[in-house]
Amino acid sequence: MADAAIAVLADHGARGLTHRAVDQAAGLPPGTTSNYARTREALLTLTLTRIAELDAAQGAAGLYGTGISGSGMSGSGISGSERLADGRDGAGQDGLELAGAGLAGAGLDGARLADGLARMLHRMITDDAARRRVRARFELALEATRRPELRAAYDEMGRGFRHEAARLLAASGSAEPERDAWTLIAWLEGTAFYALAGAGITAAPTLDVLRDQLTRLLAGLCGDDRGRR
Repeated sequence: MADAAIAVLADHGARGLTHRAVDQAAGLPPGTTSNYARTREALLTLTLTRIAELDAAQGAAGLYGTGISGSGMSGSGISGSERLADGRDGAGQDGLELAGAGLAGAGLDGARLADGLARMLHRMITDDAARRRVRARFELALEATRRPELRAAYDEMGRGFRHEAARLLAASGSAEPERDAWTLIAWLEGTAFYALAGAGITAAPTLDVLRDQLTRLLAGLCGDDRGRR
């Protein structure tokens, strides 16, 4: 049901996301979706939570083999989305949560970090399912500007994202990880938007281009002159 909601939202926008449309897309009897999410607010939150779960799982899979272990390193993955769904406190992540390498105090290699982030972002803008989820998340972000409850849920994810990004950057040598986390997130989100909804939609950047750009960005944030050119 939630997967069908993502598809409807990505393909038809927020106005097209109705209980009836989700029932039809999921092949469910009429009224099924409304039994699980009785209000539109609940349906939007259900969709946001499912996007988070899928991105968290795919983000972790995307990092496998890069030397970085993660639980949701993705453009909109949320670890702990079950807590978000039922209203309990939790540090949801709007994309980036790394556990393991570098975060316990040891330094995190900048090249591995740039490669992991580049692979994550490349998947977001080239993989069909990931692209659909990102588009759906953009729709939810706009919808949240008009819905305080959804805004609160989305902002909770954002706070977790910034926290985890700051931890990651601190492990990589950033002297001001809280400030630099904003820069990193803005670059990742901006690049995804440019490639999926902006003027760059006809020519998505290659993995090599993303890796090079992230290497340069992280060099500036973390003081690694080897990444500068």
